[in-house]
Amino acid sequence: MESQFEKSLSKGKKLIILGFITIAILFYLYSRYQDPELLTPAAIDSIQRIAYGFYITLVAAFGAITIGLYRYCKGKVLGKQKDLSTIIALTVWNSKSRRIFVVIFIGYGIFFSLISGTLVYQPEVNFAIHYGATIPSGFIAPCCDGPGYMPKIIVYLTEHVGLQIIPINLVLQITVSYLVGLNAAIAVSAYSISKKGRGMSSIGAATGLFIACPTCAGTFLSIFIGTASGIALSIALAQMQTFFIAISIPVLIITPYVMARKLRNADGSCKIDTK
Repeated sequence: MESQFEKSLSKGKKLIILGFITIAILFYLYSRYQDPELLTPAAIDSIQRIAYGFYITLVAAFGAITIGLYRYCKGKVLGKQKDLSTIIALTVWNSKSRRIFVVIFIGYGIFFSLISGTLVYQPEVNFAIHYGATIPSGFIAPCCDGPGYMPKIIVYLTEHVGLQIIPINLVLQITVSYLVGLNAAIAVSAYSISKKGRGMSSIGAATGLFIACPTCAGTFLSIFIGTASGIALSIALAQMQTFFIAISIPVLIITPYVMARKLRNADGSCKIDTK
């Protein structure tokens, strides 16, 4: 008979896979409605309803992934195996690490929103005057742009603050923020171990913290370069933002396994207390 932790692992994996496959299919299907010629007065209401369905399905997919990750992590903790995935799960299951993860996840999510243009602040522009927007208000723009960039959610919070939610940026924001939180939680735990002289260098642990910020390098460069060059660089970085962040995901996935090797005792058990 399948044990409790094996059932939890199995269900978790299935939900995670189902969630990501659903998101991929969702992006593919909606991209088929991005031909401007299809946006006739007769079709616009139907495409608008499809746009609402897009976000409802996207939220459901992320819900499945979240539940799947929880069940997978719980299964690893219950199983108490000695592989690197179990070490990562045990480290994050620690109450201190969970608090660090939540703080970093939320904090980096806000930072990402500012960098990616999801959270918009334009003090020199009055949305009510320049765009004729009602404050507060919001709507979904169903068409037309490249795959992953539609439908957009536009929200006017104040005359100068708003939200521009783009699907691909939303997916990257949640994914990268999760991985950054995971990396930070493990790196802090590893650093605390290194201070006790139990087998991991402080340099190695600190490196994990810097790797966990894929958007920081461009931001800091734009600060330290002159004004004219900084503006040009900011434009270039904005255009390449999605690409830079996407290629950083494999690094963010690999790094926890590298650090987990340093958090494993000689017998394969985890050095971190899970309570």
